[in-house]
Amino acid sequence: MATVLDVCIRGAGIVGRSLALLLAAERLRVGLVDLQPAPGSDVRAYALNAASRQLLESVRAWPDEAHATPVLGMEVHGDEDGTVHFHAGQSPALAWIVDVPALEQRLAEALRFQPSVTTLTAPAEAALTIVCEGRASSTRADFGVEYDIRPYGQHAVAARLRSERPHGHVARQWFANGEVLALLPLGGQTAGEGAHDVALVWSVQQERSERLLHCDAQEFATLVSAASQQALGSLQLASERAAWPLQLARADRWTGPGWALAGDAAHTVHPLAGQGLNLGLADARTLAQVLHEREYWRGVGDPKLLRRYERARKADVLSTGAVTDGLQQLFAQDHAAWTAFRNWGMRGFEAASPLKSWVVRQAAGRL
Repeated sequence: MATVLDVCIRGAGIVGRSLALLLAAERLRVGLVDLQPAPGSDVRAYALNAASRQLLESVRAWPDEAHATPVLGMEVHGDEDGTVHFHAGQSPALAWIVDVPALEQRLAEALRFQPSVTTLTAPAEAALTIVCEGRASSTRADFGVEYDIRPYGQHAVAARLRSERPHGHVARQWFANGEVLALLPLGGQTAGEGAHDVALVWSVQQERSERLLHCDAQEFATLVSAASQQALGSLQLASERAAWPLQLARADRWTGPGWALAGDAAHTVHPLAGQGLNLGLADARTLAQVLHEREYWRGVGDPKLLRRYERARKADVLSTGAVTDGLQQLFAQDHAAWTAFRNWGMRGFEAASPLKSWVVRQAAGRL
């Protein structure tokens, strides 16, 4: 006899798996539709904030120390002399850089010990269907949802590199010529001051991304080293390269009778602030909380109940999207007046300690 499901989650990425574990803890019977391809080499790394770490620890899916590197400082460089520095201070870290394969493995392990979650190869009937299929969701349109997409005309190029100088647990970012380059520290919690491995995320025009993907390893490393102003000395490519298109996108509706969207199926933002997965995990946390706090007489698919989740999350997503989009647009302007203005603004921000502290708390998602 088939299991009667309370919730069917379509999409077994990080958000979908995390949500399945959260809902199973609420004693809900969950079906998780897993159509992911066989795992291969994955060079991506995510910057996760304190709230995301707390969520993943609560479902026993936080990666071990070797795969979660604390960020103790951050440097943001403009295209002239504007520079902003952030420091963790008394906090354990500004964020943690987490290897995607390690995180996915921990989630898979946690699910194997959760009997309330059934892995499915096709959608099944349930009181509530949650779409976590990512930006390319094939299910979203079935619910009459319009997904407004604004392409940036850029691709994010990702790779792993080894640096001549140690990264010192500092994340570094450069804005120049409309591009955004980030070098994120790797090596784990106990890597110490001698860690030399970094993750690259470089947002460039689509045509340039083709060159970066196909040039030889030495040329690629030289280009990254030059664009990062030799901050870590010479670099060596230590992985394959990957790229994907960047866009700002939002669904016009996130919920309806018996269904809801979460993660990239509902929204995507520019990666320059590293908030994409943090937003998706916040969706999962809020939706699980709304279902936990529902009146005893409401079913999990009640549209009024699901609207509480949508209202609770939209403001955060819209504000983060507006900030990241505004920064991307600001640094895309190549007129001299814009260059002077934005670097003047960075210098002023660097001197405003209370404002910097507030920004750090917001970005860290501290509860």
